Amino acid sequence: QEGVTAKDIADQYHEEFERCFRSLGFTYDCYTRTDSEHHHETVQNVFLRLLEEGHIYKKTVEQAYCETCTQFLPDRYVEGICPHCHEAARGDQCDACSAILDPLDLLEKKCKLCGSTPSVQETEHFYFALHTFQEQIKTAVENVKQTGTWRDNAIQLTERYVKEGLQDRAVSRDLPIGVPIPVEGYEDKKIYVWIEAVTGYYSASKHWAEKTGEDDQEFWDSEAKTYYVHGKDNIPFHSVIWPAVLLGIGEGAIPRHIVSNEYLTVEKRKLSTSKNWAVWVPDILERYDPDSIRYFLTV
Repeated sequence: QEGVTAKDIADQYHEEFERCFRSLGFTYDCYTRTDSEHHHETVQNVFLRLLEEGHIYKKTVEQAYCETCTQFLPDRYVEGICPHCHEAARGDQCDACSAILDPLDLLEKKCKLCGSTPSVQETEHFYFALHTFQEQIKTAVENVKQTGTWRDNAIQLTERYVKEGLQDRAVSRDLPIGVPIPVEGYEDKKIYVWIEAVTGYYSASKHWAEKTGEDDQEFWDSEAKTYYVHGKDNIPFHSVIWPAVLLGIGEGAIPRHIVSNEYLTVEKRKLSTSKNWAVWVPDILERYDPDSIRYFLTV
C-alpha cells in the first residue's frame, strides 16, 4: 500500500516506538526486534525442539487462496463475518466475541488485499499438537484462580477455551517474509506469527544474556515471577499458546502474572491504529505529563 519494502516499514515503526517510549519515560534492559538474525535462529531452534519432542506434525489441509493475487492468504488477510456472533472479523480471531477462528469458518469471506472471494486449495503445513497440553493448561488456570495473579478476563477466556477443548493450530504458512521453516524441502514456508511472536520473549532474554554476560535461565525457571502486559485480544497467545510452547521445550515458567487490559476506546469505539481511530502518543504528550499518561493506562 505504501510502495516500500517490509523492512522499511519495520524500521520506520521501530524507530517511532523508540521515540515514543523515550518521550513516555520508559526504561528497559533490552528492547530488540523480531526481524533480527538472533531471533530467527532462536525461533527455529524452538521449532526444531518441539518437532523432536513430537509436539509438531505435518498435515494436509485446505486453505484460502486468492486467484487474483495468486497466493495463499495468511489468516489475517481473510476477512468476513464471524460465524459465532456475526460481527466483522479476521480469519484468525474475532475481536467482538474473542472466538479463535479458522479463515474457512468465516462467512462472506474476502481477500483483504484485493476484495475478491478466495477459493479453497489444499496445501501441507506443520501443526502444533495443542490438545496434548489440555490438562496442564486447565491446572494452570485453576491455580491462578486461587492466587489471583491473572486478570479476570484472562481466566474467563482461558476457561472457555479449555472447556471447548484446545485445538491443534498450524505453525507454518505460505508467506513471502518471515522465519523460514528449518526443515529440508519446506524452506519456502514460514513459521506462523502466532508462535514466532511470543517466542520473542525467549529470544530477547537470550539476546540480553549474550549482551550482558548474565544467565537468563532464572527467567524461565518454574519459580520465576513473570509479568505479561498486553491487550485483551492477545489473551489466548499468553494464557494457552505460550505456556504450551514453554512446556513443550521443557521450560517451567508458565506466565505467573497476566495483565490483560480491556480494549481502549475512543467515543465508545475500539481503538484501532490500522483504521486510524486512535489517540497518537505525540498528540497526547502535547496535553498531558508522561507520568499521568502511564498511570492512567496502568489503572
